[in-house]
Amino acid sequence: MAEHNELGKKGEQLAIDFLIKNDYKILEKNYRYLKAEVDIIAQKENILAVVEVKTRSTNYFGNPEEFVNPKKIKLLLSAIDYYVVERDLDVEVRFDIIAIIHQKNTTKIEHLKDAFLHF
Repeated sequence: MAEHNELGKKGEQLAIDFLIKNDYKILEKNYRYLKAEVDIIAQKENILAVVEVKTRSTNYFGNPEEFVNPKKIKLLLSAIDYYVVERDLDVEVRFDIIAIIHQKNTTKIEHLKDAFLHF
């Protein structure tokens, strides 16, 4: 497996651990709908958190959250619309990014809530 894929998988597990530690219940990992893949769907109280995980080994080329593009946002919106309707959920939906910079001996995790409001 390519090194960036391993870093991505490690980042997703770090994000899951982070969310669980912060009282989120993990509902789905790598949920797929058509061409969309949602990294994590989690719930805390009446909020359904749709979480895109971005992991980098450095921020030299920009912060991890800067790599979520409008096309990805559109795909996530359609996937979650389908997910909520299919399951007949009555929840508030929030789109978050968990940005991780994982270097040799240090890991920085930043949870950006309502991240798509900033685009």
